[in-house]
Amino acid sequence: MKNNAYGYVRVSTREQNEARQVIAMHEFGIDELNMFIEKQSGKDFNRPQYKRLLRKLKAGDTLVIKSIDRLGRNYDEIIEQWRIITKEKQAAIVLLDMPLLDTRQGRDLTGTLIADIVLQLLSYVAQTEREFIKRRQAEGIAAAKAKGVHFGVKPKEKPPGFEAYCGQWLRGGYFRTRSGESIGCDASHLSEMGEI
Repeated sequence: MKNNAYGYVRVSTREQNEARQVIAMHEFGIDELNMFIEKQSGKDFNRPQYKRLLRKLKAGDTLVIKSIDRLGRNYDEIIEQWRIITKEKQAAIVLLDMPLLDTRQGRDLTGTLIADIVLQLLSYVAQTEREFIKRRQAEGIAAAKAKGVHFGVKPKEKPPGFEAYCGQWLRGGYFRTRSGESIGCDASHLSEMGEI
């Protein structure tokens, strides 16, 4: 049975571009059909494309990833997924940005120890970076709110003369529209419109 090489590409949001990772996969020789591309947070491994990839991986296959943070950003889960892929599935992993973690090569005990230490260190960095990003976002939002910036849907502006018409309506008065049509309204109409 032929062994396959698969590429896993992940960005956190729809706005981010995965092109750099895709180019790296092509340069490695990953076929387009064997590339799994995901636009989802790396906080956990509950990702559809990743799950699909994991089901496809079999003993002797190779999983290619640009960097450890593209695999995930949760320390414990990265270590666990690494174990599942390399031990349970008996597939190899190639991290393009860290050749030391290429599990295709047979390693002696010292090489395995060094690779494990590097994996744990990179997994730790990936998670702490995610925590820093979240903290910076929260600080940025707080600073913007302190300056009076409002987030969310911008309220609709009231048309010119709205208060005057509103007063007429509350008094049960009439007014003419631009087309010349007379309109009468009472407080219940304003209530339906959500103005009172």
